[in-house]
Amino acid sequence: MKYTLPSLFLAFILIISCKKNDHGDNSVDPQPTPNLIFKFKFDSTQARLDNFGNPSTVPANHGAQSPQFNSISAHYVELAPTQFTQLGQGEILYKGNETDAGGDTAVNFDQATVVAEGEVFKSIPISSVTPGTYDWIRVSLTYQNYDVKFKASGTMYTGNLASFVGYNTYITNHTVGGETVTVNDNMLQGYWAFKVAGIPYPTIQGQAPAGATTVPNPNFANSPIPQGSCVVTGQFASGLTITGNETEDIVVTLSVSTNNSFEWIDQANDNIYEPSANDTVVDMGLRGLIPIVE
Repeated sequence: MKYTLPSLFLAFILIISCKKNDHGDNSVDPQPTPNLIFKFKFDSTQARLDNFGNPSTVPANHGAQSPQFNSISAHYVELAPTQFTQLGQGEILYKGNETDAGGDTAVNFDQATVVAEGEVFKSIPISSVTPGTYDWIRVSLTYQNYDVKFKASGTMYTGNLASFVGYNTYITNHTVGGETVTVNDNMLQGYWAFKVAGIPYPTIQGQAPAGATTVPNPNFANSPIPQGSCVVTGQFASGLTITGNETEDIVVTLSVSTNNSFEWIDQANDNIYEPSANDTVVDMGLRGLIPIVE
């Protein structure tokens, strides 16, 4: 049987048109949806700020160190277009799960997203974000896990600390130093637990004083944040612009200052954390937030 050139060309077109996609059917593959992606970075060299965004030094008779961070969690992310946008009136991108299991409404730690540095914390379709330019970001930080150096019986060790800095957190249990700590209750901002893995050093639990957790807000004069909320405020260097026509992901790295963020009353005034000498933890707040658009 002979085939003419036109018939061969027609057969080729039919083969191409009937070729199946990766899903095994003839449907058209959808274009990927671009996302607004948030990640965390821990920076011990970043400026150490106070609640009003001013440079801050360690008070007399206090000790402080920059801990080695393992993981972090947040409960709330909001973009604010201007310095006058009040809390809750901006673009709320994320709010975590809450529960009344402990009585008052609290962050549900069992359902919290906990990530290490560089891991994706949240990925939000850009199509769900109102187009515009946003100058500020607010992030309610709730949980930190890090390692700190301390002294016991004249010897230096490294211990693991779990720090809960959200306004109120319901915790069934959490892990610190490889040990599970059962709580089954609400814990207010400033609750912490401390443990050394692998040695018979008891788990210590404590509560920082009310209002002692530093929550930097460089825009406090125009848009204050309620005390105890741990909503840290940061400003974009050149704003974050969402057009609604994006075809690629936008990655925002939330660089948080860990510069001497673990602070205690230092009984020996030697800047060495020594729980057995009654050194008392007073502040575990992160010391600044810089959002970086990549």
